[in-house]
Amino acid sequence: MITRVPGIEVGHATDAEALTGCTVVLCPPGTIGSGEVRGGAPGTRETDLLRPGMLVEEVHAVLLGGGSAFGLSAADGVMRWLEERGIGFEMDVARVPIVPAAVLFDLGVGDPSVRPNPSAGYAACHAASEEVAEGSVGAGTGATVAKIRGLSHAMKGGVGTASAQEDGLIVGALFAVNALGEIVDDDGAVLVGARGGDEEDVAPGEPPAEPVPGNTTIGVVATNARLSRERAHLLALAAHDGLARAIRPSHTIWDGDTVFTLATAEVDASQARVEELAERVVAEAVRRGAQTAEGIPGIPGAGDTA
Repeated sequence: MITRVPGIEVGHATDAEALTGCTVVLCPPGTIGSGEVRGGAPGTRETDLLRPGMLVEEVHAVLLGGGSAFGLSAADGVMRWLEERGIGFEMDVARVPIVPAAVLFDLGVGDPSVRPNPSAGYAACHAASEEVAEGSVGAGTGATVAKIRGLSHAMKGGVGTASAQEDGLIVGALFAVNALGEIVDDDGAVLVGARGGDEEDVAPGEPPAEPVPGNTTIGVVATNARLSRERAHLLALAAHDGLARAIRPSHTIWDGDTVFTLATAEVDASQARVEELAERVVAEAVRRGAQTAEGIPGIPGAGDTA
């Protein structure tokens, strides 16, 4: 789990009826953050701040949500929760919490009039702990995958987490998986793929001839390594290789794939080693997100027996 990194906590707010929700990752003091957005359809907040060269380097929480662009408002609730506890970037007149956020599109499977809001973001913070539920929870509540033949052939997506430790170095990942592509293993074999049907006219792993709206895989990589903002950004670039390793195709014009990175500065580690572990745990977290998801009406989960 991503919470193997000391000081990292995760909380979900889940609306199982409307099929949406959000997930928050809380950081210990002094956490350096960065990120990288790929694909042609992102929904994000505070990502410019994460680029190398920006003034503020510390991140206090990351918000992942459903609800498309509407869901970005859930970050307001995270900011309120942090402000109440005196957490934020110190200014003369206030402490300003730094809360990067990314959202996925889940409006097509539940009630499109219900989206994560500030109250949901606040509730996710209140629920945060070292225990991390996976599957159809939080930002993954309404997630779907393998939409290369359309939503009618899709499978359920969800939230997955994984971690790796070598000596004192720990790297963890948490992802909400809502991909256009299918979920594959390291050899390219399909683990969670598009369901068959009479309209099969797209080869496995190939993008559709027409746009399929409603995608994007979003997540967080955390490590206890001591990284600069520049190295944290390089880690985000490498983490996207983990997405490509587990999702075929990934980073398409119809996805807004976004990775945030958090470094808590406890141990020294080589950049190459941190990136190698990140690629591995991102791929594992993505696969777990799809494999642990529970089905919803019309869209089965990989683990469903019926």
